[in-house]
This record gives sequence, structure tokens and C-alpha cells, in this order.
Amino acid sequence: MSNQEQTHFIRVPEENQVPPPPRFLWWLVIGVFVLLVVGAVGILVVLQSRAGLSSLFDMGIKLALGFTLAVIAASILFRKRMPRRLPLAIIAVVAAIWLIGGATFVLIYRNSLAPGQRETAKFYLPFMAAFDPPLPAPDSSLPTPIPAEQSEISPEDLLGSLPSLGTLVPTVNVPAAAPMESSQTPMPTIQASATATPLATVEVTEAAMSEPAQNLSISSGPLPPPSSARLYGFTVVKQTWNNCGPANITMALSYYGWTQGQEVAQSYLRPDKEDKNVNPSEIVAFVNENTGVRALTRVGGSMELLKHFIANKIPVVIETGYMYEGSSWLGHYQTVVGYDDSYDSFYVYDSYLGAGENGAGMPKSYDTFDKDWENFNRTFVVVYTQEDENKVRTILGNWADPAWAAQYAMDVAQQEASANPQNPFAWFNLGSSLTRLGEYEKAAAAYDQARRVGELPWRITLYQFGPFEAYYNVQRYDDVMALVSSSQNNGGEYVEETYYWAGKVQAAQGDAGAAADSFRRALQHNPRFLAAQDALAALPA
Repeated sequence: MSNQEQTHFIRVPEENQVPPPPRFLWWLVIGVFVLLVVGAVGILVVLQSRAGLSSLFDMGIKLALGFTLAVIAASILFRKRMPRRLPLAIIAVVAAIWLIGGATFVLIYRNSLAPGQRETAKFYLPFMAAFDPPLPAPDSSLPTPIPAEQSEISPEDLLGSLPSLGTLVPTVNVPAAAPMESSQTPMPTIQASATATPLATVEVTEAAMSEPAQNLSISSGPLPPPSSARLYGFTVVKQTWNNCGPANITMALSYYGWTQGQEVAQSYLRPDKEDKNVNPSEIVAFVNENTGVRALTRVGGSMELLKHFIANKIPVVIETGYMYEGSSWLGHYQTVVGYDDSYDSFYVYDSYLGAGENGAGMPKSYDTFDKDWENFNRTFVVVYTQEDENKVRTILGNWADPAWAAQYAMDVAQQEASANPQNPFAWFNLGSSLTRLGEYEKAAAAYDQARRVGELPWRITLYQFGPFEAYYNVQRYDDVMALVSSSQNNGGEYVEETYYWAGKVQAAQGDAGAAADSFRRALQHNPRFLAAQDALAALPA
């Protein structure tokens, strides 16, 4: 073999040697590693703080998609400078990262994200709804009473032995001694820019409330309200997730010039964004302490009473049950803005569904309106100005006295349970009214019957806590804890009242350590929860 041939032979492998990968690939590998580390740290921060997901999610999706497209494009553009199979390997690695990352995200979504965070994820990725953790079936109901602890008071005793108002036609003349309490649960003033500039702070004294109303030209008393009335001038508020309480009170306040957004009310009413419940008394406290407008809440309202308020240009927010398409039963607030007898309908602003055609309100037939309202013992919140206090008191009539309102609600529930003994809401309302009146033995018996005769929706104890109070006060602690467990396993892990009542039972049973933990959990979700503060302070050192 000649020297020339030998030289050629030696150069052949040199020409076929694999060149080193382009430098950008090394940076690519480093970039992927950094992104994975940053992403993992970001996920941990979000999960620990339960905040910031909305701001991070959109950016994260855009970065992930942009990075993936950049890698694929670079692999195609620089394929001639790479070994033949390297571009395919890069794309395969990216695909594997997406598969592994996607599976990991599904696990985190299903097992670690809070409900509000899952809603944010579904806003950007609607298909993630397929991975929602299971909820109770739409027709699931509360657990039935524990047989060994059921009340000995029979349903017949409840319907036949209760004190009655004697009539379901209330008068509108308020006795001078009947106070109109504006807030049943005082709370500290919010530390935020929650005061509307145009409105001044108002102080209401008992003397002012007891003065007789004079020279009022209003539709009240024995005269029926006009056949129709409508309120305009609201700012329509589309609620954020699970925020119907703050959204509706923001709408009602806008009628009087309030310009703040729903996030101001939310910061007071829902310190934990995952909280599923806002009590009417909390709404009243927010209005009275921060807005310059006044509010009060009562149970046992009537459609005729609401009409009088609307006819006199005073907005009302109601608490009602509702079933939106594709969901099971939910508690919900709505703002009443009108009615029309010729159509047998109220008109409401619904912070979830909208304000109706031309902002006139969404129509709800009287029958549907009252049936849904019954789910919350016909609770209403009146929002009014200082100048309208006498007018409001005159329209309320006997409802100005909270005890009378509870008695009236009890009478209505008693008659509705008599008319339809299989109506669980009638029995539940009877229990709630008796609880307000301090008749705990009878209230517990009414709740027992409500849980036996029909399918009370499983979410009801995320909003109404009368059963916890009644069973606790008759020392039926197992029933209290059964309801606590049912609630906390189905969304109530973010509702402070469930921890409060668990703590009350634990304290009564002598477990001060567990009780303290429960009260602290309640305050973690709502630092303004005065009952939990007091209960924690009362525990032995």
C-alpha cells in the first residue's frame, strides 16, 4: 500500500468524526434545568401562600409554550449542524418533559390546590375540569341524626305546642320600645381604603331609632304597595370566584354613590379567599363600620315587605338557594331591584348571571323567588341612608324587633311544615328560628326531622350553622362532630365556623389543647371572628 493510500486511509475516520454539539444546546440544557428549578420553587411558594396563582399562571403558560416552540424551531433550523438524530432526541425530551410535567400538575391540581386556585387553572385550561376531585353527588344530603341521640320531642309536638303569633299578618306600627338593631355581631374597623369619599360616617342612637316616624309619604301600612316598581342607578358587579356576598353588597352600595370595587368588601368579609360563606351579620358590620351607609338584617321576610322597600327606593339583598346549570345546590346572594305584579315577577341583579336585559334585572317568578328564598329562612339585608331611617323603621313594622322576626319566621315554618311534612327546608327553618329564640331542645328536634324527611343539600351547613348551635347546647356532641366532619370533607375546611364548633365540643369534653387548635384554625381563616377569639381566651391556661 502506497504512502498516499495510507494517508487517505488515516483521514477517513477524521472526516466522519461527530462534531461537538453547538454551544446553544449547552445553554438550552442549562436553561431547562433553571426553569425546572424556578418552576418547582414557584409551585412551593404558591402552595404555601395560597396566593398569587392568578398572576403566575398566565405567565407560566406563556413561558412554557414559548420555550417549547423556541426549542422545536431551533432544532429544525440548526438540524444540519447537529448529528442526524439529535433534533429528534431534543423534541422527544421536550415531549417527555411535557408529559411528566403535565402528570405532575394534574396530581398537584387534584390533591394540593385550593378550590379557588383550581378555578383559576380552569379559566386558562378548561379541560382541567375533568380532573376535579370528586364532590358528593348533586342529590347528596346531610347525614341523618345519630339514632341514640335523637330528640324525644315528636314532629307532632313541634307543630302543635309551639307558641304562635296567632296571625301571619304583621302590623307596621312599631312600639316605642322595639329597637331596630343594626348589627348583631360587632367587628373591628377594617384597616383599608374602604370608606367611600362622598359619604360621611353615620352614628345611630337608640333614642333616634325609637322616635316616632313623622310626615312620611311612603307605601306602607295597610295599603298595598304599587303594582310595580323598579330601581336604577346601580353599578353592575360581576363577581369573582365564590364572591357573591361582597359583589352584591358592593352593588347595593353603588346605589348610594359607593365607588369601591368588590375587592374592598372581600378584604373585610373573606380574609381567606377560599372561604365559602359570608354571613348576613358580617355584611351588616362591613356596611355600618366602613361606608357611611346603614344596613340591618332580619329573617322571616315576606315578598310584600320587599315590595314596600323597592317602592320606596331602598335596595335589599337577599340570601337564597340556587342551582345553576351544571352545579348542585348553592347558597347565593342577589340584589332585588324591582317587581311587577302584572308579570308575577321580582327582578334581581345576579352577580353571577348578570343584570338582565337593558339592566332592568333578571326576572324571577314570585313562586320561584319565594321557593329559593325559603332555603335561607327568607333572610334579607336592607341597605339605607341615615335620612331614611324613620322610613325603614316604618316599613319594617314589627320586623324592627329581631325577636319578633324570629318568632314570625318560626310561625311561617310551622305552617309550611304542617302543609307539607316532607319539606325539609320548612323543618330546617323551624329549627333555625327556634335556635334564634333559645329553644334548643325543640330546635334540635326540628333539625332531626329536617334531616329525616328529605334531602337537605350537603352544602347547607357551609352557610347555616343553627344545627351546630342547637345540638351543642343540648350536649349532642356526636351530632355536632358528624356535621363538622361532613362539612370539612366537602369544602368546609375553609369555613371558620366549622372549626369553631369543633373547638366548642372539644372544650366541653375537656380537651383544651385540641380546642385551642380548632379556635386558632378558625381565626387563621378569619381573624375578625370574635366568637372564636372569646372562646380561645376563655380556655384554661
